[in-house]
Amino acid sequence: MTIHIAGTASYLPERWMTAAEISAASGVPEQVIVERFGLRGKHIAGSGEHVSDMAAEVGARVLAETGTDAAEVDAVVYFGSTWKDHAVWHAAPRITHLLGARRAFALELDYVSCGTPVALRVCRDLMLAEPHLRRVLAVAACRESHLLDYGNLRSRFAFTFGDGAAAMLLSRDGGQAEVLESDMVTDGSFAHQVRVPAGGSAEPASHDSVSNGRHLLDVADPASMKEGLDRVSLPNFLRVAEGALKRSGLGLGDVSQLCVLHLKRSMHDGLLAALGVPAERALYLDDTGHMSGVDPLLALDRAARAGRLSAGDVVLLLAAGTGYTWAASVIRWA
Repeated sequence: MTIHIAGTASYLPERWMTAAEISAASGVPEQVIVERFGLRGKHIAGSGEHVSDMAAEVGARVLAETGTDAAEVDAVVYFGSTWKDHAVWHAAPRITHLLGARRAFALELDYVSCGTPVALRVCRDLMLAEPHLRRVLAVAACRESHLLDYGNLRSRFAFTFGDGAAAMLLSRDGGQAEVLESDMVTDGSFAHQVRVPAGGSAEPASHDSVSNGRHLLDVADPASMKEGLDRVSLPNFLRVAEGALKRSGLGLGDVSQLCVLHLKRSMHDGLLAALGVPAERALYLDDTGHMSGVDPLLALDRAARAGRLSAGDVVLLLAAGTGYTWAASVIRWA
């Protein structure tokens, strides 16, 4: 029994914030943003454009492109940013309603930036476990550019965060690619490093929390986080990549295309070197920046539309999410 990706789609808001604008807002030199952060610019969602809106838009696109009636979808899975339209709220039910997927149940995955490979794993396993599920729509969106305080240099690594959405339709009936195996590893020692400090039970909202900017993204100890991640990031990326490929009966030498989340330029180049993947086999999202769980799926959609994939190609989708969890999934192009 095999599960396939029937189609993918992506969506980017119209507004594009340039590296020069980010520099002016933050005081970080434009050259640093372009060359070290690896960002020429990023898309910014409108004030009334929320993750459920963008996810429904991109979901409708992939359904239209695959000729699928929303009423034929068995499940709608949201795996994007955990910062959604409302607090303590699931986006998937509203997305399901907006799409008109009347038969579908809704499922929510809170996996932040490692969302794409995790969603592939969960959706594949769900469909293998429940043979009556024939079509599962997985959608992700992000508008975390609105969570940034450009005056807070503790969070400068997040100045690359932009907005956008991506979707994939998984099916038993064939399609663009077969979904193979996955792997994940978590290091919870980083759990409190990146967060919005206030608004949860540990620090409920108050006049002070609002006035002190405690509802924007912050990093508890940037130096400690960098030191720790510098030790473990590449080994963990390599571990999950090799694990997912081994479970798929493959190795690093079989990878034809890498679809990875946006990383700073040096980390991206170091990852390619560690994996042995040539630069021309990995799209670099320097025009979008990082969009929570969206990046690898958007890269896959771009690679497919650009004609970069051929029958039999092995695609490795790789990401890491704050907390930290590293995840990889493998697909084989049809």
